[in-house]
Parts: sequence; C-alpha cells; structure tokens
Amino acid sequence: MQRGGATTIKKIAEELGVHPSTVSRALNPTTRGLIRKETSERIEQAAKKLGYYPNAAAASLRTGRSKLIGVFLPDISNPVFSPILSGIAEVTSEAGFATIVADVGTEARSQTEMMFELVARRVEGLILATVSRNDDLVQQCMNERLPVVLVNRAESLMRVSSVTTDDVHSMRLAIDHLYEAGHRRIGHLAGPQNLSTGFLRNKGFREGIADVGLAANDAPVVECAGYTRAAGQEAMQTMLKDHPGITAVVASNDLVALGAYDAVYAAGLDVPDNISIVGHNDMPLVDMVHPPLTTIRISHRELGREAARLLMSEINHDGSARRSIVLAPELVVRGSTRRV
Repeated sequence: MQRGGATTIKKIAEELGVHPSTVSRALNPTTRGLIRKETSERIEQAAKKLGYYPNAAAASLRTGRSKLIGVFLPDISNPVFSPILSGIAEVTSEAGFATIVADVGTEARSQTEMMFELVARRVEGLILATVSRNDDLVQQCMNERLPVVLVNRAESLMRVSSVTTDDVHSMRLAIDHLYEAGHRRIGHLAGPQNLSTGFLRNKGFREGIADVGLAANDAPVVECAGYTRAAGQEAMQTMLKDHPGITAVVASNDLVALGAYDAVYAAGLDVPDNISIVGHNDMPLVDMVHPPLTTIRISHRELGREAARLLMSEINHDGSARRSIVLAPELVVRGSTRRV
C-alpha cells in the first residue's frame, strides 16, 4: 500500500486523464462537493485500486488542522454507547474527521487529564457523554477555547450545546402505561441525582404520579448508586423491604431494570405476575431477556448524529449560538408489565 502524497495523486490523475488538482479536491471531504459526483466516484475507485490513502500527518502540517475529535464515555462496556458512537462516526467520517474514543470513567481528575492530553494532540473538539449537572470539565474546555458538545446528558448552566432525550416525558409515558394497566402503587429506582438523566427522570416520575392523581406515599423512590445491574439489584432489594405493597417499578435505565429482575427473583417473586418492571433506553438485547423488557426507547444513533453535526458546525464556525436539541422518547411494551 502506498502512502498518500503528490506522486500518487499524479498517478491517479494520469490514469484518469484529469488534472491533479481535481484528484486532490475529490479526495478531500471539504472540497469534494466542488467536483461532479461521477468524476469524484471514478477518482475514489482509482485511488482504492492504487492503494492510496491520505497522509494525515502531512495534511495536518500543511493545513494546521488535525481533523481529530475526541469522545468521552463514562463506561464503554455499557451497550447504550455503541449506537451513539456509530452515529458520531457516521457524521464525522463524512466530514473527513477521525475520532478518538476515551473511556474516562466518572473521576473528574482522569477526565481533566485526558482532556489536556487530547488538547496536546490538537483535537479540534470534544463530545462529552460524561458530564454531571455541575461539571468543571465543561468550563475547562471553554477556557481552552475547545469546541464541546454534550450528548445523552446535559448540565444545569447550559453553557454549551447538548443533545438529549426528553427524560421528563419518558417517565410520564411509563407512568401512564402502568396506571392504565391498573397499577396504583408504583416505585421508582432513580439514577444518581448529580446527573441530568437521574435528576430529570426522577422529576418526570414525580410529575407523572401527580398527573394521574396518585399520592406521593404510593410512589416510593430509591436512588441507585450508579447505572449498573448491581446497583439496580441493591435498590430493588431496598424497595421490596421498605415498600412491600408496590406492584410495579420504573427503573432509571435498562441495566438497573435487569438488576431489579434479579432482586425480584431472589425474593421468590415473579416478573410480571408479582411486580411489573419498566426500563429506560431500550438497549440491545433487552427484548431477549425473560420476560422481554418493557422500556422507553431512545434514538441513540440519532443522539450521536446530532451531537456530531453540532460539533462540526462549531468547529467550522457555521454558528456560535448554543443549541439544546431534545429528542422524543417512545414507549415499547413487552412482557415485563401486565394488567392488575
């Protein structure tokens, strides 16, 4: 395979009988639109035939741009993030950018250190799926004048653009479904309240309970230590011990819901005969557990696409105004809920 450069571009041009500048424009995502589609496709086919690929290091030196972005994830093993990453890559690759994915956990110091590491590598922007409601990392990015977009979570001050799902409405969808099925004592396994997702879903749960006319005493809330199966199991054990009369729970995410399954079965009870359970996210494979999980579907791939579009816009200075994009959730009814 040949390294990209003027010599290879010249060979492609000679083979097709076009000017080298035409080849250069066709192989550059930022100028490809200046070339006729038919010509661009012929050039790309010839480039593949000759084993050409661009020399990113040389291009960076020539243009002063790295064409790199970073994506921070709190837990790369969580299946929710795979489609978000796919959506990001779909948009950024079309724009000629490569993506560096960092599994930075939840510890603020490691996130800050990785941010400065990527700044040293001259990344042109960051997409953060890690932020808390009051996050110092956002201000640090702003201090570095680094374009940043939040995905899946938002911060309280709304200092930068974000793409999220309507977490308040999603909980109302869950409450309405359970209430219509006859449930009158409904619990909530809440996410961490320092995260926008946990805070807003808890808010939506309480508002949904009030909207259907149920008393707060009939809608207990137990906060989970994290968005994990183990945390869900522990919280559900507490719920069953302290509030034995509940007939349904709404979990703050699908992993928490699966932990609730574990606690219900360990207590000698059944889902949904004794306890109906609703999850949140519709992550891959929750339709294959037993019973299949009723949950709130989020358009994760579209979250990634929209976040990448916003970041590309900020990097290219197409618009400096902060934007908050909120996508609509959807209830997916499966076998983990029943009428009472």
